[in-house]
Amino acid sequence: MGEVLPPVDIKGERVIRTDNLSYFSRLTDSDTFQRLAVVETHRRGVETAGQVGAVADGADWIQGFIDFHRPDAVRILDFPHVGDHLSLVGQLVFGEGSAQAQAWLAAQMHQLKHTGPDSVLAEVCRLVDSHSEQPDLEKALAYLEKRRALMMYPEFQDAGWPIGDGAVESANKLVVEARLKGSGMHWAAAHVDPMLALRNVACNDRWDEAWPQMVTTLRQQERTRRMERRHQRQRSASQAAVMPAMAAVSVSVGEQISSDAPLPRSTSKPRQQAAQDQPRRPAANHPWRRMPIGRARFGPTTKQVDAKS
Repeated sequence: MGEVLPPVDIKGERVIRTDNLSYFSRLTDSDTFQRLAVVETHRRGVETAGQVGAVADGADWIQGFIDFHRPDAVRILDFPHVGDHLSLVGQLVFGEGSAQAQAWLAAQMHQLKHTGPDSVLAEVCRLVDSHSEQPDLEKALAYLEKRRALMMYPEFQDAGWPIGDGAVESANKLVVEARLKGSGMHWAAAHVDPMLALRNVACNDRWDEAWPQMVTTLRQQERTRRMERRHQRQRSASQAAVMPAMAAVSVSVGEQISSDAPLPRSTSKPRQQAAQDQPRRPAANHPWRRMPIGRARFGPTTKQVDAKS
């Protein structure tokens, strides 16, 4: 957004510029974007300005954006954007990159800028009728006819409005691409909007105003996180203290129930039966006890083994 300056003549050409530019950028859908942009449009006085002009391409969502913020704004279709569609028509009819296509485009752009869209649209309609085998020509004609009211360039220039959105295109490169779309840069989606917000503050020359507010907000968020962690630790400590008490109450209740109820019948085996079930130990004179333990069972000779035995 910017303020329109009075027209000036540069090399015989009338030039209309904008000054005091500011920027608002977000990575989101169009509905959310137009709602979030209210802060900047109100800051710049779009709602209370005497006149507002909106220069943009032909996207339908942009018309909804204008309706949301200033329905009575003067709507202007970006002049170079129209040139792209007329260039496509010339290439389809006269051949891509041909001198005839370039001459035709230059003549139509001149007519469009100085006399308006009527003669240009009539010429495109003539080409559509004579080249019915080109369905893309009908699409280009339908696109331009739908936006006839946005192409009254002689009237716009006489009223002092710019007819190109070069400021927007350069702002996209300066504010967004220069910082976020450099070579090798990769961004998590959650980090794009915070960086865009900082970039807007810096490019709008409002850092001295915004930085104290950001510091206050960050400190408040840090205090809130600390309070939440403290409360979480206190709840955990309280739960840990309550668990032994609950266990003691449970044991006491269990003992009371056991004392009131009859004793269960014992299922243990008699001692004699249990002793029989145990494996028997060999007697003291059992041959197994004379077996060598921890040494080889067979020595060098049988006589030596017998002597040691």
